[in-house]
Amino acid sequence: MSMKLAQLETPANDSGAAASAAISLLAPAPSAPGKTVAAAKPGHRRPIRLLVVDDHPVVRKGLSSCLGRHEHLVIAGEAGDGREALRKARELLPDVVLMDIDMPNMNGLTATEALRKELPQIKVLIISVHSDADYVLRILQCGARGYVLKEAAPEDFLRAIETVSAGGTFFSPEVARVALNQFVRGGGDAAEGGQITSREREVLVAIAEGLSNKEIACRLGVGVRTVETHRERIMRKLDIHSIAGLTKYALAKGFISLPKGPPAGSASVA
Repeated sequence: MSMKLAQLETPANDSGAAASAAISLLAPAPSAPGKTVAAAKPGHRRPIRLLVVDDHPVVRKGLSSCLGRHEHLVIAGEAGDGREALRKARELLPDVVLMDIDMPNMNGLTATEALRKELPQIKVLIISVHSDADYVLRILQCGARGYVLKEAAPEDFLRAIETVSAGGTFFSPEVARVALNQFVRGGGDAAEGGQITSREREVLVAIAEGLSNKEIACRLGVGVRTVETHRERIMRKLDIHSIAGLTKYALAKGFISLPKGPPAGSASVA
């Protein structure tokens, strides 16, 4: 079952154009100018170097095999989680990163936000099965340039990659509609219900990961008292007053992913 995707380049009276405007306003600007890339020679298409990030090896290999058939697409590397994606991105400097959302160690949205700040010249194209409002809003806020459903046809992946690489945006119609609805409702500046800031979200993620106030302070480069203040505000805004509750909330919103352990019933051998 293939989902048709649409570039958000439509007439002014089309809802896709309105969604494109919403995306442009909600998506953060790059933190710093990207590196200048030499123009391709006349008559030659410059290869697009890709980093494929997904925690399922079968998905990674399938995407790499399918996309690698195109002469102008080069699979520069693969990664199985967000942390590895950041390391590989620094080493390989791909043009486009195909980023899954739900992964161990560091989820795709957190990794995308880190890439936007550290390597803004790299474009990120989210690949996932989620299309609900919470995920779409976070995708826009973290700095991704597009979103392709995993059910999409190969030619749609190709079109999305080419569009994002050229500096455009590419979202499925379902995602575009959700983005438009969020924009119309004024939901682009804060999380649903809780109205937490981006800094408070970072603290929430760290709490859900089991870090102490001191460890969070070291990670964020702030004082312990500042972390305590953020923690108090988060609990008050969300009306959640336990670590377990905050962790459950972070999981439900997709801020963190469950760690993947050994299959049930498996036993280690000495």
